[in-house]
Amino acid sequence: MRPAFLRPVTVTPDRAQAIRRTATGLLVLMAGLFVLAEINLGRHWAWGYLHAFAEAGMIGGIADWFAVTALFRHPLGLPIPHTAIIPENKDRIADTMAHFLRENFLTPAVVARRMQAMNLAAAVGDYLASPPAASPSRLREGMGMMAVEVLESLDPQRLGTQVRAGLAAQLERVRIAPVLGQLLAAMIADGRHRPLIDSLIRQAGLVLEDNEDMVREMVRARANALLKLVGLDERLANSVIDGLYRMLAEVLVDPQHPLRTKVEEGLGSLAHRLQHDPALQVKVEQAKNDLLTNPAVGEWWQGVWERLRGGLIAGLREGSGMGGVFSEALRDAGAALRDDPRLQLQVNRFARRTAVGLASNYGGQIVRLVSETVKRWDARTVTDRVEGAVGRDLQFIRINGTLVGGLVGIVIHALVSVF
Repeated sequence: MRPAFLRPVTVTPDRAQAIRRTATGLLVLMAGLFVLAEINLGRHWAWGYLHAFAEAGMIGGIADWFAVTALFRHPLGLPIPHTAIIPENKDRIADTMAHFLRENFLTPAVVARRMQAMNLAAAVGDYLASPPAASPSRLREGMGMMAVEVLESLDPQRLGTQVRAGLAAQLERVRIAPVLGQLLAAMIADGRHRPLIDSLIRQAGLVLEDNEDMVREMVRARANALLKLVGLDERLANSVIDGLYRMLAEVLVDPQHPLRTKVEEGLGSLAHRLQHDPALQVKVEQAKNDLLTNPAVGEWWQGVWERLRGGLIAGLREGSGMGGVFSEALRDAGAALRDDPRLQLQVNRFARRTAVGLASNYGGQIVRLVSETVKRWDARTVTDRVEGAVGRDLQFIRINGTLVGGLVGIVIHALVSVF
């Protein structure tokens, strides 16, 4: 929360003036009563009490008027020392306020201690999971329109090139061969390579089925003249094709088939070489770099990015199912934050570390901004803001000082009369 003098003034000028006139009017009333009592002082003992009340009240009212006025300006325009305290000490007030803010709010220890008692994740999760009635649509529409404006304002060609360049730069730093080797070794260890081999075998059968005529022609072309003369070339071609189909079927249904074992051994050897063979690693890295610099890959990525960008803009602008999906995702995330203590612990710890880091790294800059902002204000601005925030209460001090002073005067007069 901002300090009171930085918040918008809630007291209207008319109300502040009314209180000021009341305090001044009360002081004038005391002066009038004092004159009246002074004139009639010897006529009755009661006039003595009124005289003491008015005299003390007038003194108290004048003293408090001087004190209140001295805070903001020189009383009666006279350059009395130690008056106009706020405008004369504006810079010192700014530095003191900044020091107070720094020492009591923006030190890492204070931030950590205050956030330790907060369950920020649960509060955010509860809001997202059960928001007020109008909040989901406003939140969704606001974020959706902001995303649309950002996507439309950026140059699509340049943005796509930058994203591609960023991905390429990241991929260039990654030695992809060992990563591929580790992934392949993990697949083999978990048996996840078997469905891939089965799929390759089925695909090989489909390829053979689509190219039977070509296989027959290849067998006939390599058959000698004798086989062609007796017509065995056709039977040989059919036998070759049938043998290939049978071999593929056996490999598919028999997990222990020698050919499947050879394939698995080959995959294991490839995984090991990708991780430990420098020559193969160099070849894989060269192939990766060639792929990244290939213009055809760049054009393909640009088309993918533009279709993705256009689809996002259209979906967000037209309010298609993306909005509902987004709201549902927010509710699910909120429910997880609200109901999972372990997730709350992790999020709160991250938020606390982030806040402590911000306080440690930028706390000095924040308080310096406050101090410099106040110092840049002119003296009248500072005076008006402070007086607008607390001036009404200060006028009550004048009223109370007048009345309390009058009552003290009565007590003193009574004591003097008795003793």
